[in-house]
Amino acid sequence: MDRGIISAGVYRNAGFEFTCKIPAGWVLRTDEMNARGDEGAKVDSGQAAKDSATAGRVLLSAFSRPPEARAEDVNASILIAAESTAAYPGLKEAAQYFGPVTEVAKAQGFEMDDEPYEFAVETKTVVRGDFQKDVGTRVMRQSTLVVLARGYVVSFTFIGGTEDEVEALVQGLNFGAAKPTR
Repeated sequence: MDRGIISAGVYRNAGFEFTCKIPAGWVLRTDEMNARGDEGAKVDSGQAAKDSATAGRVLLSAFSRPPEARAEDVNASILIAAESTAAYPGLKEAAQYFGPVTEVAKAQGFEMDDEPYEFAVETKTVVRGDFQKDVGTRVMRQSTLVVLARGYVVSFTFIGGTEDEVEALVQGLNFGAAKPTR
C-alpha cells in the first residue's frame, strides 16, 4: 500500500492517484493514529498475518489544532484511510461501504443529511455522504467520500463547523495522477 508523501502543504498518493491540500498551520497526527491501531494488533502470528492482509491504515490525519486543545469552535479535520476490500466480503461498489461508514458516524452522534450519492471524477467512481451533529450551540459537519482502488476502500473524511468550511476542504481533494512537482 502506498503511504504517500507530504510536500509543500499537499499530501500526494501516487498509488491511489490522488492529492489533498492540507491547510497551512494544521497539525499532522497520521503516525499517532497508526500507532494506536498497531498497539491493538494480535500477538498470534497466524492471526497477525490475517489481520495485516485486511487491516486498514490511516494515510493522512490532519487537524486545525491539536485534538486535545479545547476551543469553542469545531476542530476541523481531514482523515484519509485505506482498508483492504478483503475485510468486506461481497463489496463490489463504493456505495456499499456506506453501511459501515454510517454505523461509525451514528456511534459518534452524527446523523446522515441525505442518502449517499455517486458521481464520476475522471475514471473514478466516487460516492459521497454528508452528516451532521449538534455540539452544544453549534453544528459539526462531516462529508465522507469513498472510492475503490487497487483492492482497497479509500475513504476521505472532512469535518468542519460549517458547510462552507467542509466544502473548502473537499475542494482540496483531486483525483488523477499524483506525481510530485519538480
